[in-house]
Amino acid sequence: MKPQRQATPAESRTPTVIADGVHIVYRVTGASSGKGSATAALSRIMRRGENPGVREVHAVKGVSFTAYKGEAIGLIGTNGSGKSTLLRAVAGLLPCEQGRIYTDGQPSLMGVNAALMDDLTGERNVTLGCLAMGMSREQTRERFDDIVDFSGINEKGDFVTLPMRTYSSGMRARLRFSIGAAKDHDVLLIDEALATGDRAFQKRSEDRIRALRAQAGTVFLVSHNNKSIRDTCDRVLWLERGELRMDGPTEQVLEAYEKFTGK
Repeated sequence: MKPQRQATPAESRTPTVIADGVHIVYRVTGASSGKGSATAALSRIMRRGENPGVREVHAVKGVSFTAYKGEAIGLIGTNGSGKSTLLRAVAGLLPCEQGRIYTDGQPSLMGVNAALMDDLTGERNVTLGCLAMGMSREQTRERFDDIVDFSGINEKGDFVTLPMRTYSSGMRARLRFSIGAAKDHDVLLIDEALATGDRAFQKRSEDRIRALRAQAGTVFLVSHNNKSIRDTCDRVLWLERGELRMDGPTEQVLEAYEKFTGK
C-alpha cells in the first residue's frame, strides 16, 4: 500500500473546491417517452407546462463536498452515476440547476477525449495544446522534449513529426495526457486518463499526479480502475445514480464499493 500523504495544518484549512447541494440536469431535445405513437405524442402535448420535445435527465442530485489543497480525490461509481458530469461542472463547463460550486483558482479538465487536430503533426499539437492551457511559447519550448518523452510516442519511430491521424488510439490518448500534465494546475480534473497505455505509462502518470499534488493544489481522478485509485488517491467520492453515496478514505470507500458491485 502506498504511503499516505499527510496534509499540513495550513493545507487542511485551505479549501480548493466546495460543492454545495449541486444538482445538474440535462435537457435532451427530440426525446420521447413513449413508442412514438400519435396517442403518446398527444398525451405529452396535453400535459400542462411540459415541453413535449424535451426530456430531462437529472444527472447529479444534491451533491456536497469540500476538497482541500494537497488532496488527490478519486471519483468512482457504476456507469451513468454522474462522475464525468460532476467533473465537468467543477471545471465550469456545465451549469448547476441548483446549488453552487466554488473554486480557488482555475480548474483544468484533462480527459482522454480532449480534441486534437488530426491533420496536424504531433509536434504542432503539442505546441497548440500548451498554448491553449496558457503556457508561454518559452515554457512550451522548454517542456516540449519532456512531453514527447513522457508520452512514449517516439518509441517506435519519429511519430511526433507525423499527422495525428496516423497514431493509434493509445498513442493519441498518451499524448493528450502528456500535454495536459505539462502544466502545474491549481485544480486538476482527470477523466479516465490512467485507463490508457501500458503499465509503464500508467506508472509514469501516477507519479506525475503525485508531483502535481505537491506543486499545486488538488487532483480529481475519475476512473474505473480501482488499482489506479488506490495507488493515486487518499480520498474517494462514490457517486451512484447521481447521489453521493460515500465520501471517505480510499480503502474504506473502495471496500464498500467493491462489495456493492461484487468485484
